[in-house]
Amino acid sequence: MTPEELSVAISECLNQALTDGELAVSEGQPIPEVKVERPKNRDHGDWATNIALQLGKKVGKNPREVASLLATRIQGIDGVSRVDIAGPGFLNIVLDAAAAGILAQAILEAGPAYGRSEKLSGTHINLEFVSANPTGPIHLGGTRWAAVGDSLARILIANGAQVTREYYFNDHGTQIDRFSKSLLADARGEGTPEDGYGGEYIGEIARRVLEQAPDALGSADPQEVFRSLGVDMMFEEIKKSLHDFGVDFDVYFHENSLFDSGAVEKVLEELKTSDALYFADGAWWLRSTDYGDDKDRVVIKSDGNAAYIAGDIAYIADKRRRGADLAIYMLGADHHGYIARLKAAAAAIGDNPDAVEVMIGQMVNLVRDGEALRMSKRAGTVVTLEDLVDIVGVDAARYSLTRFSVDSNIDIDLDLLTKRSNENPVFYVQYAHARTCAVARNAADTGVTRSEDTFEASLLDSAADEDLLAALGQFPGVVAESAELREPHRVARYLERLAGAYHRWYDSCRVAPKGEEEITTTHRTRLALNDATTQVLANGLDLLGVSAPERM
Repeated sequence: MTPEELSVAISECLNQALTDGELAVSEGQPIPEVKVERPKNRDHGDWATNIALQLGKKVGKNPREVASLLATRIQGIDGVSRVDIAGPGFLNIVLDAAAAGILAQAILEAGPAYGRSEKLSGTHINLEFVSANPTGPIHLGGTRWAAVGDSLARILIANGAQVTREYYFNDHGTQIDRFSKSLLADARGEGTPEDGYGGEYIGEIARRVLEQAPDALGSADPQEVFRSLGVDMMFEEIKKSLHDFGVDFDVYFHENSLFDSGAVEKVLEELKTSDALYFADGAWWLRSTDYGDDKDRVVIKSDGNAAYIAGDIAYIADKRRRGADLAIYMLGADHHGYIARLKAAAAAIGDNPDAVEVMIGQMVNLVRDGEALRMSKRAGTVVTLEDLVDIVGVDAARYSLTRFSVDSNIDIDLDLLTKRSNENPVFYVQYAHARTCAVARNAADTGVTRSEDTFEASLLDSAADEDLLAALGQFPGVVAESAELREPHRVARYLERLAGAYHRWYDSCRVAPKGEEEITTTHRTRLALNDATTQVLANGLDLLGVSAPERM
């Protein structure tokens, strides 16, 4: 029995109690969703639920009274061996060994679909992440968003959502001018402009522009040649770096298109006739303080030109026009003020501010020999995606960047991530998967095979069996919670707990017989549990975009 199946069964008990009049709620009052969780103390049972505490006030009864009523019904669920009431009304549930063990078979039958759901079915989410300026290689902050954003997209899709991965290509503004001036200066053999970009990559791209356009320096507008060709070259490098990192986008949206198409001008003319903007001091202002901003923002400057936020307003309108029910922006630590601003921008076009979500990511530091790594091989003072991957590889980079909450600063210990030891979290999880595959190979070599006819769930009754089954059963809930809270790190931390449960199981439970020992149903059944663990580890690593090696 999976936790989801148990939750459904308890919900049916609750609904029957309501139908029979044993419990009653006011008309129109919502009934809480039944959720079961693994108790921290195994002595409290296999699963626990606080539904009685949630129902107490709604039904006008003491929670323990509600728990007692539900316990009687839950006791009748097939596979439940005992129900205890604890504290103010917690229900602790113990499954019989057969009901718990059948989970292994259910996982094998579901395969890659285990852990997936349709909870977000029918929801179209536009997920914008990375969106680094095309003026240089992707720095560590952008690399973190690449790992987290792609993992979040996978998790949302696993919960049934339609997800559009989008990269906002900043090709409109002063940073592009600074980039093109830097390229031109390098091509002329001059120093880096005062407000320009440095690093070896500037020289590399400048040389490539001259190879493609040998007469660029003698053209009527050399800076425009370097801008046009250089930006395209830089962006192609960015896309290749991301692709090699396992990250591809469905849409590359060009900021400049909002202005070239007249979309910005159109939305601003519409807003002038609404209450969303007001005119003061010769400029048009957005009422962003209504949504928590520290001040209202200028949308149309006194000289008549659009301010940066004008593009944001047009961009939200465009995303919604393309069918997004929800627009999630993943922005850097210096963009905290954009949360209220973007919600105000949504409201300005008559949209629901909650149709916009903003995630803010914090800083990343690389540490080697106890010291912060600050110099890049290619980009000067900015440490890049390529620098990290060159040192630890794609898997370790993605995993280490995803295993922390995005709102926390993180230090990536390069010495740790290059170790092949249990201290290295990605090695620990990948080694667990490789070990399950080795156990399966050894079992096959000794003649241990599995099938429905040779699976006896009740034999999975040791403490290690029960712990491993409990860990496997938590996976669907973790995937659902990770999507709901937009926290992919929950999957990584879960995989580490599962790997720990498996390594302990491996130490105490044999799959292949020893010596001349006869092959029994226990061996075959434990092979099924081993292979179920293989599947869940692979499913979880796939959600993080990390490989699941069969040998290490």
